[in-house]
Amino acid sequence: MNEKKSFKILTLGCKVNCCESAAIEKSFLENGFIKTEDNNADIFIINSCAVTGTAVAKARHAASRYRRDNPDGVIALCGCFPQSYPDEAGLKFDADVIMGNADKDKLAGHVRDFLETRVKTVKINKLSREFCGSCSIPDEDRTRAFIKIEDGCDRFCSYCIIPAARGRVRSLSLGDIKEQALKCCENGHREIVLTGINLGCYGQDMGISLYDAVKAVSESGVSRIRLSSLEPEMMTDELIEKLGTVSSLCPHFHLSLQSGSDAVLKKMNRKYTTEQFSYVAKKLREVFPGCALTTDIIVGFPYESDEDFDKSVRFAEEIGFAKIHVFPYSIRKGTLAAEMPQIQPSVRTSRTRFLVKKAAALEEEFLLSQIGRQGTVLIEKPQSALYSHGFTENYTPVRIMGKEIPRHTLVKVKITGADKGFCIGKISEE
Repeated sequence: MNEKKSFKILTLGCKVNCCESAAIEKSFLENGFIKTEDNNADIFIINSCAVTGTAVAKARHAASRYRRDNPDGVIALCGCFPQSYPDEAGLKFDADVIMGNADKDKLAGHVRDFLETRVKTVKINKLSREFCGSCSIPDEDRTRAFIKIEDGCDRFCSYCIIPAARGRVRSLSLGDIKEQALKCCENGHREIVLTGINLGCYGQDMGISLYDAVKAVSESGVSRIRLSSLEPEMMTDELIEKLGTVSSLCPHFHLSLQSGSDAVLKKMNRKYTTEQFSYVAKKLREVFPGCALTTDIIVGFPYESDEDFDKSVRFAEEIGFAKIHVFPYSIRKGTLAAEMPQIQPSVRTSRTRFLVKKAAALEEEFLLSQIGRQGTVLIEKPQSALYSHGFTENYTPVRIMGKEIPRHTLVKVKITGADKGFCIGKISEE
């Protein structure tokens, strides 16, 4: 390969994939490739997601569009989709190099080989029980830096393909966490987000807990630490109380509910009841006064009756979520739920629309409740010359009107108003 080839990465799915795409980018650059955002890149890398049918459809559509526009280009497909569905990915997906999660760190080498031989490569190996450090580095493309500290899931929810895509729980060492956090601080990041496939399980393979990881990051001196999605049953009293001793931990917790009906939770093979979820929410608010709770809810799961759906709506109101990500149930071949009686698509759609409206109303209530509060906003990448935008510790979106404030700046504000989707903040006097 005489001339340098350009590459572009499309990342689908979760923040874990973003961290792994950062590692893929680093590997390609080290192998002599050139990064570009041009749609006519010589190599198009799709780091795929398998959680929903929509995510898979996006990957297929992107590959088809690229092949149409760049018939001589190279398509590399990697990630959760081929790991979960190797036969479908290998036989039906229009890609030249196909690799699962086990070999993401070797993708650049296989693409280089393909450029020389033009022989299609499909490599989908068994996932290791060891955390692959070379498969992930901090994602620093955003104002907040993301560090992947955990991979895999042992929960086996009936709707979820993740255990097949990601394997069993495994954790990044505390030493590596400290090293990555220090690097992010040195690069100017004021906030670090810890992420994983099942973040609350961090350390269970090493006899430690998520608190130890948070404590390790706090020793880097970073101003703020945030946690990504958490499973409620992992949030014990002991863990919550220990987390409460870390002053830099942001009072914002994304607890995955999925349903407010105990009957549906049981069918989902979730490991908690609504009573237990409610207790965790109460405990978090006790230890972290003024914290924001956000969640995910799946709508139209098999067996979900009108009564079950109503229970989900009422429970969401009872908890008072600041934000709800609403997902219509997506059938995943190879899961227990795929064999259950399915809800009519039209019912799923109508319930989704209803809950989205309810979620918007709850978000508005939360934003209005923030008026009069003091907070510290981390300024994001500028979006308008008319205002600066960022998030408070509890993840309230705030606009500071008439001010152009540099990215990565922490600004003390008083929230003076609320609009659709954000609050208005006024810089506080020192």
